[in-house]
Amino acid sequence: MTAPALPRPRRKAPTEQPAPLQGTHGGSRLRALDALRLIAALMVAFYHYGGRDGDVSRAWGASPRHEFPTLSGAFAYGCLGVEIFFVISGFVICMSGWGRPLRSFFASRAARLYPAYWAAIVLVTVAFALPWVGFRTVSFSDTLVNLTMLQQPVGAQRVLGVCWTLWAELRFYALFALFVVLPGATRHRVVMFCAVWTLATVVTTASHVEFLRVVVMPEYSSYFIGGIGLYLVHRFGNDLLHWGIVAVSFLVGQHYAVAGLWHVPNPHFFSYRSPYVIVAVVALGYAAVAAVALGRAGWMNWRWLTVAGALTYPFYLVHEHLGWVVIGALHRGLGIPAYATLGLTIALMLGLAWLLHRFVERRLTPLLRRSLDPGGARR
Repeated sequence: MTAPALPRPRRKAPTEQPAPLQGTHGGSRLRALDALRLIAALMVAFYHYGGRDGDVSRAWGASPRHEFPTLSGAFAYGCLGVEIFFVISGFVICMSGWGRPLRSFFASRAARLYPAYWAAIVLVTVAFALPWVGFRTVSFSDTLVNLTMLQQPVGAQRVLGVCWTLWAELRFYALFALFVVLPGATRHRVVMFCAVWTLATVVTTASHVEFLRVVVMPEYSSYFIGGIGLYLVHRFGNDLLHWGIVAVSFLVGQHYAVAGLWHVPNPHFFSYRSPYVIVAVVALGYAAVAAVALGRAGWMNWRWLTVAGALTYPFYLVHEHLGWVVIGALHRGLGIPAYATLGLTIALMLGLAWLLHRFVERRLTPLLRRSLDPGGARR
């Protein structure tokens, strides 16, 4: 099916009514975002399995540079999947929070995040406690703190290595809820939120005040802001102000990405990332979400993407630590070659993610949402 042409940009200021973009609430848009989520999750998985040293080297029995001599350098860029996740999150949270009461917004976010997260905490804790698994679990007290998702600010050890991104997500939800959802989402209010957060980002970096750094999170804020700006494009149509939010967020965000990941060539580091490639990967992430915002991704309407999108979050939670266990069993235990082990590990983690989605999320998420917001409409 061919999508109708987009309306020309209007010269007058947009109203609070959404522009008549194709598929504003259609499944094709959501399926395209599901595809992007899956790609970002796989990028992170390739990074954790073959693009870094550390505990995964114990799983392989050697450095991933030895196991993947031609691809380990490329896998090292997979960590940028997190930045793409944050852009998608900005888009989705702005979409899902628009017109929703604060309690309903809180219930939907908590119900979405916690059931699979709790299950992943239990699985990793049990797996690492097995005597034949050579990885150390955290203390009982720290494990209990991890159930709150607040282990980082209280200084407890993490059960899941990837949970640092959830701490960033929680702070984004809190800021968006306080300044947009609580007073009521409007185009003007969302634009002001993006502008103030961007200003706070650069001021925080310049001031070196730790409290501001924790609240404003300048290393990641630009990606959330970029996703919000792209949702404004999606909802209200092309407008210079919307694209200005996106452009500024990208220009600031790529700086933080390069500053955090680039270093001069040094043989003591696992890999060397080119600053040009870092910028290019971030730009591709923005461009992919922009394609969704503009209705250019309607062709990505395959039903299986809905399932893939549902598996992305539980896969993201369990793939790193349980992947180490699987890699060790397949590669060192059974002698399966590295590339086959890599593919089998990803397939097994996707299978585990399906089980978590089928038997944990689909059962507990609606129950938790109704418990937190008994009078709210199901969304």
